[in-house]
Amino acid sequence: MQTTIADTTTSGGAPRGTHARGRPLVSLRNISKTFSSGTVALKDLNLDIAEGEFISLLGPSGCGKSTALRIVAGLGEPTSGTVEWPGATASEAGGKPDREIGFVFQEPTLMPWATVFNNVWLPLRLRGVTKSAARGAVMDTLHLVGLDAFAGAYPRELSGGMKMRVSIARALVTKPRLLLMDEPFAALDEITRFKLNDDLLHLWESFGWTVIFVTHSVFESVYLSSRIAVMAARPGRIIADMPIDAPYPRGEAFRMSTAYNAFCKQASEALHNAIVASTR
Repeated sequence: MQTTIADTTTSGGAPRGTHARGRPLVSLRNISKTFSSGTVALKDLNLDIAEGEFISLLGPSGCGKSTALRIVAGLGEPTSGTVEWPGATASEAGGKPDREIGFVFQEPTLMPWATVFNNVWLPLRLRGVTKSAARGAVMDTLHLVGLDAFAGAYPRELSGGMKMRVSIARALVTKPRLLLMDEPFAALDEITRFKLNDDLLHLWESFGWTVIFVTHSVFESVYLSSRIAVMAARPGRIIADMPIDAPYPRGEAFRMSTAYNAFCKQASEALHNAIVASTR
């Protein structure tokens, strides 16, 4: 069954179709990460992510994309370097606005015994919000991802694309400023992936979040992003910072355009250089 994200906007979001870089929301400064095995996942990685930006981390497997994302989320600590939050208040522990981050993993990681509603309620429940108090926020968020009619369904009753929508809703129910997405559509078929790409862009344009999106797909990164940071491995580092200077909203016309093809060629060349750099 096909579902569609609702056409909803908010007065607090960024104007539709804009992607100008604003002040930094988070900055990675000389981030290095060495695991106990001795593997150097990241080495002296520097990156500024501006408010309202949609940035993709593009690179071959093993280049540290997911490691960098987890460090931003606070799910891992760097061996050296700092994560700076210029907009955080002094009252926020470590300067990180914990309640303003949503994370979407590669797999939906839903609780199979819980309904769609209860899966989305989980982040609020962990903060002590009762089910009745959370009902409005949960149902509003399910409406955004086109699943309000499936609130009582269980994960086993959903398609792969619908499960991922539930995972996205769970990340959005807390109304984050920063949305972290770790290859969320990699396991989906191409048609579903294209549809979710379009729906994600619609939400981003409507609500003005900042998004950091991990992918190994040149085509997906160019279609979604206002900017692509290309990473090489051994050690993980950024070797190219590529703006995608194409207007939003984007759709099938953009996918078929000469501009899209040119950006894909540029990104492919950067990815090839990253792969070559990783084998040296």
